Amino acid sequence: MASNSFGKIFRLTTFGESHGPAIGGVIDGCPAGLLINTDQIKHQLDRRKPSGKFWATPRNENDKVEFLSGITNGITNGAPIGFIIKNQNHKPEDYDDYSTAFRPSHADYSWELKYGRKLESGGGRQSARETIARVVAGSIARQFIASRQISIESYVSAIGPYALAEEAEFSSEEISQTALGCPDKKVEKKMLAYLGELNDRGDTSGGIITCLIKNVPAGIGEPIYDKLQARLGYAMLSINAVKGFEYGDGFAAAAMTGSNHNDPFTRSDHRIHPKSNHAGGILGGISTGEVIRFRVAFKPVSTLMQPQQSVDKAGIGITLQPAGRHDVCVVPRARVIVESMAAIVLADLIILSKTSSAQDFK
Repeated sequence: MASNSFGKIFRLTTFGESHGPAIGGVIDGCPAGLLINTDQIKHQLDRRKPSGKFWATPRNENDKVEFLSGITNGITNGAPIGFIIKNQNHKPEDYDDYSTAFRPSHADYSWELKYGRKLESGGGRQSARETIARVVAGSIARQFIASRQISIESYVSAIGPYALAEEAEFSSEEISQTALGCPDKKVEKKMLAYLGELNDRGDTSGGIITCLIKNVPAGIGEPIYDKLQARLGYAMLSINAVKGFEYGDGFAAAAMTGSNHNDPFTRSDHRIHPKSNHAGGILGGISTGEVIRFRVAFKPVSTLMQPQQSVDKAGIGITLQPAGRHDVCVVPRARVIVESMAAIVLADLIILSKTSSAQDFK
């Protein structure tokens, strides 16, 4: 299997399956001398955990990361950072009845066509369990970019038919004080009721995460194939269940006129900057210094807690009965994954930008 790595200089390679002994990763290219706060890594991992919420999977893992290399006395030493997170609550037997079945909207079918064998229990490498390695690497990348005053914040802006009427910037406190990560408590109340109804029916929902990256210096991103928005889109679309990515005004720009969409420049506070930010903080693939704003759309979870019709490998019709442990909606838990991948993109491009000028080598 190819393509288990992401990034060019700050580069993450992950390994492991959902119901195997462990998930792990190797981070190349992390600069030496970075002080690593393991409490921050634990905090980010805890954000990904189900934590007993009714809309999240009941799978209960400790999610304790063990670093094998690359960090000495809490400081990166320039060597590859190797780490593992052991799986302790895996139950591959939950998937025995699916051994010859193609589950609707899962990767069973495409995996069978590509590799000629069934997908491992619980999705194997295709499982969202793999994203725990991204959160570890993303936390380290986040600490690297935080040393440059760059911050990343996200919130849930839609679940099912319920969405914020108007998106804006919200404080970490406003978001953290909510159950789902939706800063509008009236909308969140409707979301919670909706998820409760779906849970009772054994059904699922999708949603949208809005992400804001602040204090990114101008000049990050490359103008052709490594455009900042292209790298962010690549990162987000690599996350399980993601169906869409847009930045700035995104698809809404298609219905706008140029006079409405353009961001006129002005001078104030001793600097030139755009009056508005329809561009989402990126022009020509390069950061402008404004807030980078993008949205990520997630599909409904494909595994339902209700019977579904499908066929087996022989093409014989079967009824799949509910099994396994799954989320009613992954969106609240996915915020930290979105933020982690954004941090990896920023860390990688910031390091890459240091090779853009001869001044960097003086």
